[in-house]
Amino acid sequence: MVQISSFLVALGLLQAGLGAPQPDAKGVQGRQGYYFQNWSEGGSNIRCSNGQGGSFSANWNSRGGFVCGKGWSGGGARTIKYSGTYNATGPGYLAVYGWTRNPLIEYYILESYADLAPNEPWTSKGNFTIDEGTFEVFTSTRVNKPSIEGTRTFQQYWSVRSEKRVGGTVTTQKHFDEWAKRGMRLGRHDYVVMAVEGYTATGGSGSAGSASITLG
Repeated sequence: MVQISSFLVALGLLQAGLGAPQPDAKGVQGRQGYYFQNWSEGGSNIRCSNGQGGSFSANWNSRGGFVCGKGWSGGGARTIKYSGTYNATGPGYLAVYGWTRNPLIEYYILESYADLAPNEPWTSKGNFTIDEGTFEVFTSTRVNKPSIEGTRTFQQYWSVRSEKRVGGTVTTQKHFDEWAKRGMRLGRHDYVVMAVEGYTATGGSGSAGSASITLG
C-alpha cells in the first residue's frame, strides 16, 4: 500500500487544509438537538441545507471556502454512524471535524476527499490500523488564522483514511488514542460535526460537488 504522504510528495502537495473560523458565525443548535454548521467565505454558489433529524445536504461550485455539517455541541468521544452520498472535484473533504480548547486544536478524521491540495505543510506521524480502516496521521500549524477563539495560531490534527468511503462508523476515541500515542494532546472538546468542506488551494481553482449525509 502506498502511503498517503508519499502520494502527496509525488504531487508536490504536502501542505495542509483550510481552517474554519469561529463557530458562532456559522453554527446553530439545530433540529432534534443536533448542532448545524453552515459557514462560507469568499465564494459563491454554495448551498448548505439543514434537513430533518441528523440529515444535511450541500451543493457547491465555488472558489471560496465553506464548511457544511451536522453534529453535536460539546464534541468529545462519540461513535458516529452515517450514510449518504458525496461527489466532489477540487480541494475538499468529507470528514468528522471538531475543535478543542486549552490547547486550541482543530481536528479532522477524513472519510473521503476529492483533491488533497492543502495550504500549509503537513507532517506525517505514521499509520495505524483499527477495525474501521487504515489511516495516516498528520499535523500542521495555522498561523494567525480564524479559530473558535478568534485569530490565533494553533495546531491541526488529521487522520486520513487510506481507502475512501462514504458511510460507516467513526469511533472518535480510537483516533484520539492514536493521536495521544504520538504526543498529540487534545483539550476540552467544543463541538464535533460530520462535515463537507471545500476550498481553493493556493494558486489553484476552487471546488464543486454535492453531498447528502444522514447521521444514524
